Amino acid sequence: MNEERGSWYLLTAVILGIAMGLLYSWLVAPAEYVDTAPETLRADFKDVYRVAIASAYAATGDIARARARLALFGDDDPSPALAAQAQRFLAEGNSYADAQALASLASALGQASTPIPTHPDDTSTPTVTNSPPPTSSPTATFTPTPEITSTATVTRTQNAASTTPTRSPTRTPRATRTPTPTATPLPTRTSTPTLAPPFVLKNQALVCDVAIGEPQIQVFVANVAGIGVPGVEIIVIWDGGEEHFFTGLKPEIDFGYADFVMALGVSYTLHVADGGQLIPNLAASECTDNNDDRYWGSWRLVFSHP
Repeated sequence: MNEERGSWYLLTAVILGIAMGLLYSWLVAPAEYVDTAPETLRADFKDVYRVAIASAYAATGDIARARARLALFGDDDPSPALAAQAQRFLAEGNSYADAQALASLASALGQASTPIPTHPDDTSTPTVTNSPPPTSSPTATFTPTPEITSTATVTRTQNAASTTPTRSPTRTPRATRTPTPTATPLPTRTSTPTLAPPFVLKNQALVCDVAIGEPQIQVFVANVAGIGVPGVEIIVIWDGGEEHFFTGLKPEIDFGYADFVMALGVSYTLHVADGGQLIPNLAASECTDNNDDRYWGSWRLVFSHP
């Protein structure tokens, strides 16, 4: 009987020791990690880290530094992770500014991987006009003139038979020094950040697909590398109404995809926010299948950087 009690006491002591050890290590003196590599962080901490990197890029525009920071995660291509986090933030109702910063960085990384052709009419490069170097005039011209000129004056007196010459010196002014002209500094080239151009319409087509069901406006937004950009605001207006929606909420289709269901008999005008061009006269149109059965089609709009 005593042996059984002893085993129970031992088991109870072990359990209490484990509980007290966990309590001490978790609450009293938890472990503090120092100089932890970003790739070993928890998923939610990685999200915070990416937001900080995207916010820094939005403030400075330094794509090289942002790429170096993202490389600490060990991802081969950080763009999909940034785009996925942006659309997840939108779906969860988190900060739109953070989602937009993540989407902008993902778009910039995609653009940096592909060289962007320059338009021949582009005049954004500053022109520097070089003025001719100044010509130097002679510094000073000295005329060798005597400083003191003696003039003899004869003064006669009644008591003296001889004349006594008296010198009255006259002083000639010195030559003045001509000031040396100073060289005018040449203009310097000032670098200005390159702003991303607004998205423009690349393709508009009527899609006849019975599987879609309701008539829709399907929008695809991509960068110059063809990568979908999440978090882009789309604005649709019609007579008596307006609606805003965002790309990236359906990543299973594309990170840059968004759609809007049209009402029958209503004409819509769509444009991408931040200076996008207006696309008018978008309305539900009829399609016909092989059996001459009619159904409503959808509009597909593809936007990209020029």
